[in-house]
Amino acid sequence: MSVTRFTPSGMMQPTPYHHVAVGQGSRHIHVSGQIARNEDGSAIAENDLAGQVAQALRNTAIGLAGAGATFEDVLRLTFYVTHWAPERIGEFMDGVTRVVEEIGLPTPMPPASLIGVDYLFEPDVLVEVEATAILD
Repeated sequence: MSVTRFTPSGMMQPTPYHHVAVGQGSRHIHVSGQIARNEDGSAIAENDLAGQVAQALRNTAIGLAGAGATFEDVLRLTFYVTHWAPERIGEFMDGVTRVVEEIGLPTPMPPASLIGVDYLFEPDVLVEVEATAILD
């Protein structure tokens, strides 16, 4: 396996993600920011953070698969969420848990960051997901 994830003792626990990932391999895969859009560009889950998180993760899985990877190969995830507030974590995590089995997202997740932003490139986009993976 090209990725080992763990959380060393002394780091905050529990979290829905591992704090550290070690990758060994030579093929780096970078999936650009994925949003809640269908293949034809139509919006999915308008005004629904959980629904948009789920679809953005589905699209990320498609990007990984296109490069011959899965979420098992992911070193890091970065989530950008518009108008973030701590009380939105339940809705955000609902979107994640909706697709865990469907897309093979490990739990805990790979190391992840959730970054609150004012605005993404379209006003209806509530979340964008980036992934970095590595293969042997």
